[in-house]
Amino acid sequence: MPDLDDALEGPPASETTEVWQRFKEVFGGRTTSFHRRKRKKKSLEAPKEEQFAFGPGREPVDTGDLLSNLFQQYGWEQPLAQARVIDSWTELAGERTAEHARPLYVEDGTLVVQCDSTAWATQLRTMRSNILGTIAERVPDAGIEDLRFLNPGAPSWKHGPRSISGRGPRDTYG
Repeated sequence: MPDLDDALEGPPASETTEVWQRFKEVFGGRTTSFHRRKRKKKSLEAPKEEQFAFGPGREPVDTGDLLSNLFQQYGWEQPLAQARVIDSWTELAGERTAEHARPLYVEDGTLVVQCDSTAWATQLRTMRSNILGTIAERVPDAGIEDLRFLNPGAPSWKHGPRSISGRGPRDTYG
């Protein structure tokens, strides 16, 4: 029986490559008729270079590198950066501001923030450029170009078993 290292014609093979070669030797001749037909079709195609389970081009990749490549390939970098802005709102806007305003979502480069009072919404509108500057400095990949501060919503009159459809009371809020 020939030596496995001689069969590979190169540097000495690792143990896993030797095991792979041995399995291929032992089990290579036993195929079902389906696999034989499939193999005949493949033989008509251009011959491909044989690949080993742990051969060249099959080196392990760091998880961080793999994920960053996936994020780049599928265009997930900006949505992930936008989610990072929403998650770190307390650090970006300040603790006191975060108690009274909470980010909801990002739409077309605009971060929408719900405020718990009209006074806070008005105050934050005046601070818009400062908050945008902080976001652009700390999370530049987010692509947030504007902030929209929403006033608190009017109370709902659609509660309880005796509510009816319609516009409700004709009063303005906010």
